[in-house]
Amino acid sequence: MNQHVSELARLIARYALVDGVHTTAIPGLCFRRLSKESEPTHTINMPSLYIIAQGSKTAALAGDSFLLEPGTYMVTSVHLPVIGKIIEASPEIPYLSLALTLSPDVLVDINKKSSPSPQEKGETGGRGILVQPSTPPLLDAVLRLVRLLETPADIEMLAPLVIREIFYRVLQGEQGALIRQFAVIGSYAQGISSAIHRINRDYSQPLVIEALAAQVNMSPTTFHKQFKRVTAMSPLQYQKTIRLQTARRLLLTEGLDAATAGFRVGYESPSQFSREYARLFGRPPMSDVQHLRDSLGEG
Repeated sequence: MNQHVSELARLIARYALVDGVHTTAIPGLCFRRLSKESEPTHTINMPSLYIIAQGSKTAALAGDSFLLEPGTYMVTSVHLPVIGKIIEASPEIPYLSLALTLSPDVLVDINKKSSPSPQEKGETGGRGILVQPSTPPLLDAVLRLVRLLETPADIEMLAPLVIREIFYRVLQGEQGALIRQFAVIGSYAQGISSAIHRINRDYSQPLVIEALAAQVNMSPTTFHKQFKRVTAMSPLQYQKTIRLQTARRLLLTEGLDAATAGFRVGYESPSQFSREYARLFGRPPMSDVQHLRDSLGEG
C-alpha cells in the first residue's frame, strides 16, 4: 500500500513541476501540486475522484468535515460547494494529488452490469461526498492510468478501459453503494443529481421549488428532504452558494464592480448581495477580492 502511494507521488511530481493544477494528455485527469499550506478555499467540486498522494488537506461541506491523507480518496458524486484547506505541504514535501472526472455514463453502465440490490432505488443513504482509504487494486489501476502518460500512443485505446476499472473498484468499495445510488435511473439520488445540474446551469434564475421538484418527479417535501440529505443544505442555500462563488470568480477574473457581479448572478439588491457575500467569505466583495489578489501576489 505505502509503495503504491509513494510511486503515485513520484509520478505526479514528474508531471507537476510547479505549484498549481496541471491537465494531462488523458481527458479528465489532472494533477495538483502545492508547496505551502493554504487558506480555506471555496470551490465547486465537479463529480470526480480525488486521490491524495502526498501531504494532507481538509474538505468541508456545510457542517461536515473530512480529513484527506496520503492513500485516501474522495468522491464527489454531484457538483458540491466544498471548502478545501491544505494543512500539510512544504517546498521539500509538497502536497500532491490527482483528480479524475467521474463519467455518469460509465457509472450507469457499470451499475447495470454489476446488479445493484433493489433497496438502492429507495432513499439516498448519505451525502454526495465520500472519503475512504484506497485499496491496493484501486491504486494499482490508478498507477496504470498515470503510467499511460509515458506512452501517449496507448492513451486513446487503453485509458477508457483503465478508467472504467478505476470506477468499478470504487463502486466495489466499502461504501460504494453511496456512489452507486446516483447511477440508478429513477432513484431519489439520480433525481437530485439532475436537479443540481439544473441549478448550476440556471443559477441566475429564480428558483421555484415546486417546479423543480415536479421536473424530477418528487413532491416538494420529498425533494427538499432528499436534496438536503445529499448536499447538507436546502435548495435555496445551495443556489445562493453557487451564485456567490460564481460572483467571486467574476470579481477576480473580469474586474467587475460588486453591483454588476451581483446582478450578473441573479441578485437584484446590491446591499443584499454584499451582505450575503461577506457572510460567506468573511469580507465585503471588493475587500475580499483585494485580499485574494494580495495572497496570490497580484496586488
